[in-house]
Amino acid sequence: MKTILRVISYLRGYPLLGSAQLICATLMALSVVVFPSITGYVVDEILPEPARHHELLFWVVLGLMGFFLKDALNCARIILNNHFEQRVIFDIRSDLYQKLQRLPLRWFDGRRTGDIMTRVVEDVTAMERVLIDGIELGLVAMIQLLAVGAVMYYTDVTVALWATLPVPFLMIGAWIYTRNARDRYRGQRDAASDMNSLLHDNVSGISQIKTYTAEDREHERFNAFSDKLRQASLRIMRWWAFYSPGMSFVGMVGYALVLGFGSQAVMSGRMELGELVLFFLLLSLFYEPVSKLHQLNQMALSSRAAADRVFEILDSEDEPHSEAGGALPKPVLGDVKLESVSFSYGEQPTLRDITLHARPGETIALVGPTGAGKSTIVNLLCRFYEYDSGSITIDGQELNQTSKSSLRSTLGYVTQEAFLFNGTVRENLLLAKPEADEADLWKALESARADSLTRELPDGLDTNVGERGVKLSGGEKQRLSIARALLKDPPILLLDEATASVDSETERLIQEALEALMADRSAFVIAHRLSTIRNADRIYVLDGGTVVEQGTHEELLKADGLYAELSRQSFLIHQEESSE
Repeated sequence: MKTILRVISYLRGYPLLGSAQLICATLMALSVVVFPSITGYVVDEILPEPARHHELLFWVVLGLMGFFLKDALNCARIILNNHFEQRVIFDIRSDLYQKLQRLPLRWFDGRRTGDIMTRVVEDVTAMERVLIDGIELGLVAMIQLLAVGAVMYYTDVTVALWATLPVPFLMIGAWIYTRNARDRYRGQRDAASDMNSLLHDNVSGISQIKTYTAEDREHERFNAFSDKLRQASLRIMRWWAFYSPGMSFVGMVGYALVLGFGSQAVMSGRMELGELVLFFLLLSLFYEPVSKLHQLNQMALSSRAAADRVFEILDSEDEPHSEAGGALPKPVLGDVKLESVSFSYGEQPTLRDITLHARPGETIALVGPTGAGKSTIVNLLCRFYEYDSGSITIDGQELNQTSKSSLRSTLGYVTQEAFLFNGTVRENLLLAKPEADEADLWKALESARADSLTRELPDGLDTNVGERGVKLSGGEKQRLSIARALLKDPPILLLDEATASVDSETERLIQEALEALMADRSAFVIAHRLSTIRNADRIYVLDGGTVVEQGTHEELLKADGLYAELSRQSFLIHQEESSE
């Protein structure tokens, strides 16, 4: 019930639409008794009196007007319903997407993209069914039940009692069906989510599947997940196969009881024939909403399972201190200090007692073997994760007391794997600076040595780059990613293997642009290539999550430690690349 009440809370934003829809639905439900009442009156009052036969046309037209009124109200109800439900769906999806943006990266680390997409797209739509259709169907059904039942009991209490005798048994049947239904419907939603997650992964990695000729194996995996969904759906259908016909039969018992006891009442003279005809017409209108309530029960169970999955996201804990904290003082100089910083991913220690310092305008290189903790330092500077102990400051202000929006507005971040959104070159660049004009875009592209490649694209800045930039090479994507950071013009740069995806010539061009960019701002550079880091003001060498060496390129070479070993390896690799 708590879940249903939370879902209903979304209706409060549109009281006029909701009220208008309920008025139409109520009047429509009440109008269904018009034709049966007219039919009973014609049979008892008009047909037996030849002198009144001329009135028949009037009553027929009146009955037809009753049908017209019902369907006109239904038309208005459907129009209002469509606007109502789409606005509510929009609100739920908007809240869900906003929540996803506020969640910490740790939350996404353990989630599948396909599952998240299923919850945003499919589960929200399923929620809406109980929000709008379910509530309306339930209300209309109850009003129709009460209205028709009142006319039946007014006509003849005894026959009405026999007619409604099956109702308690219908309620018992609904309780039995509902008792364990939540697990059945939740199992179906989870199975659908698992299949969508696998499909998303396989479509994203289709080139790998083809490369390893794994089509048949992946087809078998997909069929296995699809079979789980089939079994979960069949489990629901088996219950419904017994429940729906069973409840229909129990309802038909009411017709048999009315036929028997109503006919007996007519034969004894206690009831008119027209009243018996009226009873049969009313009985069909009485058990029609009962059938709808059975369908509503199934709808509500499915919607509840979907709502549970949506509220799991909405109830997740926001990114720590996402709104709290003060702004960095302007202008940001870029004096960055890490003092005795430690951090763990879960129970796995990643950084231990890290201390380093980047003065305004300095370039700091982070070097070390894979898994040393270089990218983790960058993630902490962005506050994608919160450090466990120690202190990180920018211009003397503690990071965990700084507004994340203020912090991130001062950072330019170029990742090892360049990510471009499915849109145009222009749209991807404007992500960094929405107010930039075309001159600003071309200036950033020129600095990143990406202007020529952009001009060669079919539509220039308005060329669609495809999902994740699939229409471009790795080097081209990286240069556009660097152009995006250049456009932002941040006081602090974070470069995580920014030249890793380019060839030697492109690396040279980008290196020139990066050197010009880093001249007057603080920069943290992660790289394995000697050419990228040899001119850094200071180099910190990490191993096993700790700083094992620090100094300039020349100083570290003389020390003949880990950096010297990595440098020799990098130099040899660089020489081999150059000789090719």
